[in-house]
Amino acid sequence: MGLRERVGEALKQAMRDKDTARLATLRLINAAIKDQDIAKRGTDAEAGGVDDADILAILGKMTKQRLESARAYEEGGRLDLAERERNEITVIEEFLPRQLDDEEVSAAIDAAIAETGAESIRDMGRIMGLLKQQYTGQMDFGAVGPRVKDKLS
Repeated sequence: MGLRERVGEALKQAMRDKDTARLATLRLINAAIKDQDIAKRGTDAEAGGVDDADILAILGKMTKQRLESARAYEEGGRLDLAERERNEITVIEEFLPRQLDDEEVSAAIDAAIAETGAESIRDMGRIMGLLKQQYTGQMDFGAVGPRVKDKLS
């Protein structure tokens, strides 16, 4: 079962359970997926919509946005809104694969460097492309970039 179907099933179950907070978050996820479907259809006439890798990217972006919002709400003293954002993150993360720990990320970087035969910083784009292809949703690529750069330097 693909991610789109899993989100749809979770949405139906939340409706049956009358879980309004979960339902609202699942509807946001569904809307973001449909927005990307429409955007992709506009640029590529033969596109059938977003695939699971695109959905993982959407979910990762949504999680990052909510983390930033929760931090801003906490700094502003709005703990109720920060808690709501963290609850939304919990729902979104149900659909994301398990995040790799530091050792696993280092091993993945080493494997990507070996696979691409990278020797200098100029090869960083190939390494990042390979990592994104294999580990979408499993690591924070904003944090991985500097680590790859350090290993190539």
